[in-house]
Amino acid sequence: MIWVNGALREADEALVSVMDHGLTVGDGVFETLKASHGIAFAMDRHLRRLARSARGLGLSEPDLDAVRHACEAVLAANPVPLGRLRITYTGGTSPLGSERGTTGPTLVVALGSAAVRPDTTAVITVPWTRNEKGALAGLKTTSYGENVVALARAHRGGASEALFANTQGALCEGTGSNVFVVVGGKLLTPPLASGCLAGITRELVAEWAGAEEADLPLDVLDEADEIFLTSTLRDVQAVHRTDARELPAAPGPVTAKAMRIFAERAAENANP
Repeated sequence: MIWVNGALREADEALVSVMDHGLTVGDGVFETLKASHGIAFAMDRHLRRLARSARGLGLSEPDLDAVRHACEAVLAANPVPLGRLRITYTGGTSPLGSERGTTGPTLVVALGSAAVRPDTTAVITVPWTRNEKGALAGLKTTSYGENVVALARAHRGGASEALFANTQGALCEGTGSNVFVVVGGKLLTPPLASGCLAGITRELVAEWAGAEEADLPLDVLDEADEIFLTSTLRDVQAVHRTDARELPAAPGPVTAKAMRIFAERAAENANP
């Protein structure tokens, strides 16, 4: 069962217009939440970010109470032990081209099954850059074409994620994750000014594990003692290979501590 514009619908009846601006030009924002046995994690933080992204894209302010109700209805209608709850909010039916229409936004909420991630993974770096000065920098929009291309390259290289530098050559983020490194015993992550997304898991790990923001060159990945990724479905995931460099001890002690703290704190409070 999928929520489309005010009601639950069967999957084959959950339809939006082929003229929806989210489809034709990627004019939309979204959130992905981890759901465990019908409970979505960090709902309030995700909804606040949805509203921030909508404002940044110039979309009308979403009714967060209505979005929350839609999420609860979808979770109740689709019991799964571990799921990916996806909220999509677009510019709605519009003329062909970049100009928005006047029919109002589209709201879709859907839930799919998810698998528990392994403790470690491999990543690659890609030659394309994030534009930290771009109009969409820091917004979680549906304009994900660059991520699709980069992630496909990662999969061809036997990795689960691709990491970007920004236009200044600084480490930025992954296609759907934030990145942390341990250098000289310090836990560091790129600042939001680098152009990376303000990830919810990133935010919680920084609060709970004491990470610091720092401008980092991309080649810090060649020197860091430990590297890990954070995202909604990865939680905290150690990196055992970046390009050709192996980190056989992953997860290292700092990463293991961050993994443990995150798991414990998340278990204590589903809406931190």
